Amino acid sequence: MPTVRAPLNPKISMWFFLAFCMRFFRERAGLSLTQCGEIIGLARSSVSNMEAGRRRPQDDQMRKLDNAYGTGVLFQVLLWFARMAHDPDWGRQIDRYEEEAVSIKTYHGQVIPLAFQTDDYTWAYVRASKFKDLDASMARRTAKKRAYWEKGDSLLTWTVLDEAVLMRPVGGKEVMKRQLEHLLELADLPYVSIRIVPFSSGEYMGVDGAMQIIGLEDRDVGYSGAMNGGRLIETPGEVRELSITFDRIGVKAASEEASREIIRQYLERCT
Repeated sequence: MPTVRAPLNPKISMWFFLAFCMRFFRERAGLSLTQCGEIIGLARSSVSNMEAGRRRPQDDQMRKLDNAYGTGVLFQVLLWFARMAHDPDWGRQIDRYEEEAVSIKTYHGQVIPLAFQTDDYTWAYVRASKFKDLDASMARRTAKKRAYWEKGDSLLTWTVLDEAVLMRPVGGKEVMKRQLEHLLELADLPYVSIRIVPFSSGEYMGVDGAMQIIGLEDRDVGYSGAMNGGRLIETPGEVRELSITFDRIGVKAASEEASREIIRQYLERCT
């Protein structure tokens, strides 16, 4: 007897509503997952993942579904709303994108990004957080860091930091000393770029907050940080604007070698 797959709850998010509609219209048309895949150019497993909310569809695929089902621009509009709406699952979705990434560009003006943190630096921020289970939070962050660097040179990393990040003695003098040493070690890796925006650069666009641009094989997605969370950005136009902002911040940053020297100067203050 074939396994009957329960439908997603379309009330959870717009992404789940889109996945729900994909399955509803496919079954109403009497199509199998394989037949639907032939319409949008994907394997059966990929269609199944989309209908389960595990994979995000793209514009051309939704356009093909609208043509096949005679739904005008329904699926294209649903995709637009899903991208623009708040996604309660954005954290796990970013993790999935990072697992698939071939490049990651990050800017932060307040804290060293998680992937570049020593465990002691991470623990200092975990202790200062509002989480109740500190050990569980630390374990999640440590696992995420480990997974990031396990990709080796298959993941190209560009990171831009404000000089203020180096100035803040997170965890105390010894913890910060080791953290700065760790930054210099990572900066020597051929697939890692670390650049610092010095105070002497004056005003720049970085005051808007942290950002991340995740390069996938077929497209880029973005993340814009904010208090109590952030927003996953998948609309091509918005991602392009985020990339331009990252580049404009980069114009204000020192060169890689000059940035190493800035880090060394702060390291000397810790010795």
